Order: sequence, then C-alpha cells, then structure tokens
Amino acid sequence: MAGSNFVDYVKIHGKSGSGGSGSAHLYRDKLTAKGGPDGGDGGRGGHIILRGNAHKWTLLHFKYKKHVKAGNGEPGGKQTSSGKSGEDNILEVPLGTVVRNPDTGEVLSEITEHNEEFILFKGGRGGQGNAHFKSATNQTPRYAQTGEAGEEGWRILELKVLADVGLVGFPNAGKSTLLSVVSDAKPEIANYPFTTLVPNLGIVSYRDDRSFIMADIPGIIEGASKGKGLGFRFLRHIERNSLLLFMVPADSDDIAKEYQILLGELEAFNPELLDKDRLLAITKSDLLDDELKNEIVPDLPDLPYVFISSVAQLGLLELKDLIWSKLNPAHD
Repeated sequence: MAGSNFVDYVKIHGKSGSGGSGSAHLYRDKLTAKGGPDGGDGGRGGHIILRGNAHKWTLLHFKYKKHVKAGNGEPGGKQTSSGKSGEDNILEVPLGTVVRNPDTGEVLSEITEHNEEFILFKGGRGGQGNAHFKSATNQTPRYAQTGEAGEEGWRILELKVLADVGLVGFPNAGKSTLLSVVSDAKPEIANYPFTTLVPNLGIVSYRDDRSFIMADIPGIIEGASKGKGLGFRFLRHIERNSLLLFMVPADSDDIAKEYQILLGELEAFNPELLDKDRLLAITKSDLLDDELKNEIVPDLPDLPYVFISSVAQLGLLELKDLIWSKLNPAHD
C-alpha cells in the first residue's frame, strides 16, 4: 500500500437518475378510434450505490473522479409497458468506509462487510401512466405523472482501517519493524519521525494455520488529538481496531509516562477507545539483560506486557500468544 496511492478521505458529488415520465397514451388500432388509457409507468432513476470490496485498500479511485452520476429512467410506453429503469452506478469501496453528511457530520453508513451495499443517492421514482387514473367519472384521462427528480449533493467518504490489532506508539517505537518481521507487509522503515505516513496492514501467521490482521499506523505525538502532526488522520484508524498494542522502546526515559501520554491522546480523541483491550510491548529489548528487565518491571503500567526485539527475534511468539488469547478469549 504505497503512500502515494493511499487515500483515506474524499468528498464526492453525486447525482442519481431522475425517474421517467408516465405515458398518457390512449389505445388506438384499426378498429378502435377512441380507446381507453393504456399509458405505462416511467422507469425508476438509477441509484448511486456503495458496495464493500474486501480487495480494495484505498479511496484513491475517487480522487480524480469526484462527480458521479447514475442513469435516468425511460418514459413509459403504450400498452401499459413500463419504461426501463436508469442504470445504477455502483461504487466499490474498501471495508471500513464511513459515509458522512458534510453539513452536519452525521454518519449515514459504515461499510464493514464484503458486498455490503448502501444507497448513497436514491434514484427518482418513475411517474405513473394514465392507466392508473381511469375512473368511473374519467374514462379517458389524458394526463400522467412526471418522474421524480433524482437526489443530488455532496458526501464525505472516510476510511478507517479494519484490523484486529492496531500498533500505538511514538514515531520510531519500532512498529514498522515489528510488522515487517511478523507478516509479509513491506512498510517503509527509517530512523526519522513519521516514516509511516499511511497505515500498513499485514497478515500475521499464528499456530495451526491461524492468523490475524495487524495495522501499523502513523506514529502518535503529543497533541495528536488536537490535530497536531498527523493527528486525526492517525487516530481515525485506531477506532476500528479490536485490540491496541502499545509499543514503547526499552531505552525510553520513562516507559510508564510514555504509555500514559499515548493513552491520554487516545482518550482526548475518543474516550471509547479506552474500552478496547490493551497490551504493552517493550521494544528493542535486546538492549536489556535479565537484571535490567527485573528493575523495569515494577514500574510498568498495570496491563499485560512482553519484552520483544523485532531485529533479534526475541519474544515474538510470546507476543503472538498474548495477542491471540486477547482476540479469542473463548479459545484460552
């Protein structure tokens, strides 16, 4: 998922199809000069529909096509034949796509399953033909309904990455390195802040052909909940993770304090994030001997922890076991 190709926020304008007009036709043939009404109904206007696609990872395809339309319904015909419905416009989106009203911020839908559909803009109804308006007092109505106009407006599409485990830590906490070691993901890795500018997903293999999805998300900084740094762009993706793995390097001046800062940023953004299960990984632990680890343990925050080193391949199976037990408590 290359940085230049990852787009997680777009604003699009849609216009669904208008319904076709009903027909006001009166039946005529060689033997019938003045027949009754036989006008058919107009076709429905085409919908604009969002459809979840588990194979898509980005909203990039909307970046250069922000105006989308659907087809108009065709008018009704004679012999009560209905007009053809307008062609729907189906827009495929990644799982985790949220639809918002740009004016109110209201969430209109969340696409979380493959092939799940949501009508973004509903096509107008077709007008009824004059056959519907025949009555005892009006045997030959010469009028029919016009079709309804389609819907038109702006919508915000926002992607929140769906993953079992979200990695939470300051820049250079070792998140990208861990993901590259335990999965087949190939995140960019370098020793400077914000190497990770977009989320990276990796499938982590576990015992007996089991697996779970891990997301390396841009590093948090103090003030992220107020929009500093990558701010909201980072925190939005954390909302969808089942489990949060906090990562603090072993050479941190104060592991507990760093953890509390990270936790505070999540709480300021969305207090519900604190309801998620949390684990702590002390990274770069190849720098520590057993004596140093024993000195660190009493000062660690009160949550399950494991010492790991992605580079030295230390503690990784123990970490996977811990993650799996949290994701699947019934299998303990």
